Amino acid sequence: MLVALALLALLLAALAAVYVRDRRQTAHTILRNYPLVGHVRYFAETWGEYMRQYQYLPDWIERPFTRLERAWIYRSAKGVSNLVSFGSENTPAFVFRNAPFPVLEAEQRGFAGKQIGIAEGPGACAAPYMARSFFNISGMSYGALSHAAVTALSRGARQAGIWMATGEGGLSRYHLEGGADIVMQIGTAKYGVRDDAGNLSEEKLRAIAAHPQVRMFEVKLAQGAKPGKGGILPGAKVTAEIAEIRGIPPGQPSISPNRHTDIGSVRELGRFVERVRRVTGKPVGVKFVAGQPAFLDEWFLDCLAHPEGCPDYIAVDGGEGGTGAAPAPLADYVGLPITQALPLVAEARARHGLTERIRLVASGKLVTPDKVAWALCMGADFVVSARGFMFSLGCIQAMKCGTGNCPTGVTAANPRLIAGLDPSDKAVRVMRYAERVREEVEIIAHSCGLASAEEFLPSHVTEIERGVGGFRNAGT
Repeated sequence: MLVALALLALLLAALAAVYVRDRRQTAHTILRNYPLVGHVRYFAETWGEYMRQYQYLPDWIERPFTRLERAWIYRSAKGVSNLVSFGSENTPAFVFRNAPFPVLEAEQRGFAGKQIGIAEGPGACAAPYMARSFFNISGMSYGALSHAAVTALSRGARQAGIWMATGEGGLSRYHLEGGADIVMQIGTAKYGVRDDAGNLSEEKLRAIAAHPQVRMFEVKLAQGAKPGKGGILPGAKVTAEIAEIRGIPPGQPSISPNRHTDIGSVRELGRFVERVRRVTGKPVGVKFVAGQPAFLDEWFLDCLAHPEGCPDYIAVDGGEGGTGAAPAPLADYVGLPITQALPLVAEARARHGLTERIRLVASGKLVTPDKVAWALCMGADFVVSARGFMFSLGCIQAMKCGTGNCPTGVTAANPRLIAGLDPSDKAVRVMRYAERVREEVEIIAHSCGLASAEEFLPSHVTEIERGVGGFRNAGT
């Protein structure tokens, strides 16, 4: 009996020690938020590869991101090897055309950067932006993300030398805290730059532009997860701080209009872009979801006729984009996927002779090097990702983004869950993920006989599997 009690005491002491260690460590949010119990997840993750040999749970069946994709991001963010053994489990829809004589290391060169915005002529801005990375962080609002997550992204972006967009929720102190280059997004509700009536406030616009970290502004017409529907933030997540940033009442749902009330035509869009650029002196882009091809011709013809209203970049968001909350019909059935939208926009831009004037930014599940390289081949100048960087923070695809109870603290509103996410540790993972993507995109380029990823052309990629949403083959 005494022996049994002694063993029980030792077991309880060991469990207590593990509990204390889990709560104090900062590397694993799940263990910090769920001591002891969280080890079940890591055990399953570690041994799952072997156990799946005995059950019908392949790595590629999960949605919206497969275990293969998430595992690649997790390993990259942690700085561990991504090498594979015995062959690939992937079944790619496209492949890159490798060169018979790859580029030697001595001949390789990194991404030199591309300027966004022009310094002279109609549509010029006082402070064009030289973007040094082809892979950056897409818009995610403070409120949709926790303050700890935004802080980690800002710090990691600074360390990686990439930009991060604010999302439509406005500019917070957490975006600025890390010192990253910021893209201030202006959504349909104009959060952060609105007056009491909800109209654009030039005074607030100037105040935000005065921050030297704010490099560009982005007029958001729509996002891929919910084209034709504004942002949705439940009232439980609208704290006093978030309400002040957005300029709305606290505790009430934050629901944006389905479009800008003052932008109802191509000409009005051009005037709005011109106004924002005139007030801020910085490059202005437009984010939209491709749908009707005729719109592109109308828009680009207006850019030629009224160059002062021409955007400095266009961000194309695929219909497979993500969000914290969206109506299922819009998420599932509205908006062209990036695999069709990006080539469509790139071709229209080239047809109207605007390739050098308007930079093209692509987004929509482009989270791994193969997808990023494909987008560069299709004509994108830059690629941005939101969910890829959420995974680098530790997101486990729990699909609870809109509830405020994200177990990893990334989209949580619960202070206890947010406290589990350590910004200093996760900032390093953000940096590692960005660097690994860029490194492996360059590896693909070198295999194709290119000195840099800047040299990708449509002919460097070819489709090998057709179907709805299949990757476009522009090669010959």
